[in-house]
Amino acid sequence: MARKISKICFHASDRQEAKQALKTLTKIYGNCDAAEADVMVLLGGDGFMLQTLRRYRTLLKRGLPVYGMNKGTIGFLMNEYIEADLLEKISKASEAKVSPLRLVAEATGGVYEELAFNEVSLFRQTRQAAHIKISVDNRVRLDRLIADGILLATPAGSTAYNLSAHGPVIPLGADILALTPISAFRPRRWRGALLNSKAKVVFENLDADKRPLSATADSQEIRNVTKVTVERDESLTLTLLFNADHALDEKILREQFST
Repeated sequence: MARKISKICFHASDRQEAKQALKTLTKIYGNCDAAEADVMVLLGGDGFMLQTLRRYRTLLKRGLPVYGMNKGTIGFLMNEYIEADLLEKISKASEAKVSPLRLVAEATGGVYEELAFNEVSLFRQTRQAAHIKISVDNRVRLDRLIADGILLATPAGSTAYNLSAHGPVIPLGADILALTPISAFRPRRWRGALLNSKAKVVFENLDADKRPLSATADSQEIRNVTKVTVERDESLTLTLLFNADHALDEKILREQFST
């Protein structure tokens, strides 16, 4: 069913081509405040998309859909840039519901919370490998992972850093998270795990003084963490819009057959 779209809130990244696109589209369609808009259109790359979702999460939580157009370096979450018939394209776009992961990190400076739409990652901060204990739903599943780090990816983020770390590509709507080690040394043959999307995952730094860790929620980094708890934030479900012939689930499917 086509949605009614008449008012657009445009946001652009700092890239010159995105700013120029913003000027062009504003002349054609106008640009209203996000509180009055029927849709938010983002001009940039995936990183800009994630930053904007975090910035406007209270407003988006109330149901304002987001339609991205690629004017950045990477645009996996973005549609192809167009100027003509934009209202019609958006009205016929397919929806993808996305809930982020919520990270709670205990660190030397206190307790921090962040949201991640792609993945939560833990990295070693020094030349020495990290030693991490992993628990899932209050049960220890790995006493000691020795690696450069580990990440927990959503389906939307499974084709990002998770794919680079040889993790699995997950179809959208599969209700699965990918737990993927980064350059694992021990257990040497452990390739990670697929977890229920409602799983509560706890990472503990077993040697925080000698082997410090940082935790990253998308682009937000917290250093010197001792314990990190991650679970899906079911209170926040955002609506991303994709052209009917270029939907996110189709992108994910194509990625699995790429060579």
